[in-house]
Amino acid sequence: MKMIWFWVFFLLAANLNLGLTHINGAGDQPLAKINILKTTLALHNSATITAPPVLLGLKGEDTQWVTVNFMNPNPTLDDWVGVFSPAKFNQSTCPPVNDPKEQLPYICSAPIKYKYANESGSGYKKTGRGSLRFQLINQRADFSFALFSGGLSDPKLVAISNFISFANPKAPLYPRLAQGKSWNEMTVTWTSGYDIDEAVPFVEWGRKGDLQLRSPAGTLTFKQNSMCGSPARTVGWRDPGFIHTSFLKNLWPNFVYTYRLGHLLSNDSFVWSKTYSFKSSPFPGQDSLQRVLIFGDMGKAERDGSNEYSDYQPGSLNTTDQLIRDLSNIDIVFHIGDLAYSNGYISQWDQFTAQVEPIASTVPYMIASGNHERDWPNSGSFYDTKDSGGECGVPAETMFYFPAENRAKFWYSTDYGLFHFCIADSEHDWREGSEQYRFIEQCLASADRHRQPWLIFAAHRVLGYSSDYWYGQEGSFEEPMGRESLQKLWQKYKVDIAFYGHVHNYERTCPIYQNQCVNKERNHYSGVVNGTIHVVVGGGGSHLSVFSEVTPKWSLYRDYDWGFVKLTAFNHSSLLFEYKKSRDGKVYDSFTISRDYRDVLACVHDGCEATTLAS
Repeated sequence: MKMIWFWVFFLLAANLNLGLTHINGAGDQPLAKINILKTTLALHNSATITAPPVLLGLKGEDTQWVTVNFMNPNPTLDDWVGVFSPAKFNQSTCPPVNDPKEQLPYICSAPIKYKYANESGSGYKKTGRGSLRFQLINQRADFSFALFSGGLSDPKLVAISNFISFANPKAPLYPRLAQGKSWNEMTVTWTSGYDIDEAVPFVEWGRKGDLQLRSPAGTLTFKQNSMCGSPARTVGWRDPGFIHTSFLKNLWPNFVYTYRLGHLLSNDSFVWSKTYSFKSSPFPGQDSLQRVLIFGDMGKAERDGSNEYSDYQPGSLNTTDQLIRDLSNIDIVFHIGDLAYSNGYISQWDQFTAQVEPIASTVPYMIASGNHERDWPNSGSFYDTKDSGGECGVPAETMFYFPAENRAKFWYSTDYGLFHFCIADSEHDWREGSEQYRFIEQCLASADRHRQPWLIFAAHRVLGYSSDYWYGQEGSFEEPMGRESLQKLWQKYKVDIAFYGHVHNYERTCPIYQNQCVNKERNHYSGVVNGTIHVVVGGGGSHLSVFSEVTPKWSLYRDYDWGFVKLTAFNHSSLLFEYKKSRDGKVYDSFTISRDYRDVLACVHDGCEATTLAS
């Protein structure tokens, strides 16, 4: 009997772990697999590793491919090559060891990426010779390559390469646009190696073909002691450089503006980025074609195949590339949490901003906070997990601008033409009586539905409905305590669509209130809709999440694949919703809403304005 109860407990625990794994993004951050602090020296006179050329970016490139050649006289299948930046690593960067019996580590910073040596070809095990191609981005420091044996768990340093560097490692790079606090303001955020005592940052900008203006930029950074725990505070730490933000104000609606990033050096010379462009926002309520992209949990991936990206975030590059291909048909992007999945390895934020740069430099790239940005025990997050890897929100809050009143409280509203967006922070308390609950009600109530008929709510965790396996095991089909407080607000203020990430798949509900479908249509809604449509769009790139075997009656469409949602507002009365797969960009689910202003005003259950019999 005891054995039976043991297996019952074992299976329950396994199911619990499976559910958490699917929701939180299965597996470790690839860099976390490297036991870098246990590295031992095994340098061999006959082992070599070289990486030409010494100087990269001679034509102003911020990305370059490098071929690394290596030879190990004692090759094994576990050999691997790590890319380190800064290039020099030794014991001087290691924290003090308290136990005198414990050996001081030789390397105390994780590489920024790695590959197994045998990826160079099947003959490596016999000859010990190989070559690997790595794609490097400018990250404000030089690079070196190291050949290891012993696998990731017991690394033995066999050979170290020459150092290589970009021609200007401090160059201004990776601009990220975001809506400002007013509809006619655009913010530009970028990263450089220039502190304010070295150079003055600014943006040169103007309407295409007109006189160019210059707007100053503020400069922020963060230090190792700003991190809440390991690995962000230890082996994952890397200097993030300096993050600059400029506010481009009083924009004319619907105009194309050009801009470039500048730094005025102390010798009165300038360092410039390349020139970019964006189209300014429409006036709130303007009747015109407006297109919005929404997804969550994309993460970053490596085009050179390093860091085992195909096992960790296999859909990320597909999503990125589909957005780039369709960029001329996109006006604004919302990435609703779990951005880079850096999980405490700070170098990965540069990799992520470089990956999304073609998108974020052209259209506003609005973000929300997810568990992998914020959560850390005893740090003020609503959840006491270690999902952020010790970052506790600091890199995300610094690397990207968003129009919140308090950057540490990641909730905000923003307008885009016919849309009013209320972006919640599921990593802080949203329940009735909380500060965030008051914000959400104020944000929803402030929507002028005559000018901006399309009211959108978004958060990272599923505060509405999802038939994910783990939520099904709990029986609630939602984040615990998710919709209990908020559903009356969605209904009262007649939210059209609520979007969520966190669960790595796609699912759409019927218009729903209190667990009941309130409209029988599936693909075309006209007149009074009566409830909010809830959409999980967490299939941006990370591990896919399995669905519950039970399909609730409110679940109209489920897809176990990577994808994103596109909203197209044609005017005040017509909205098109499309779900597209990242693999091919084709539409796999869609619906339309057609209605007039009087339909928005109409009384619905628990959503009626007070009336009086007085005349």
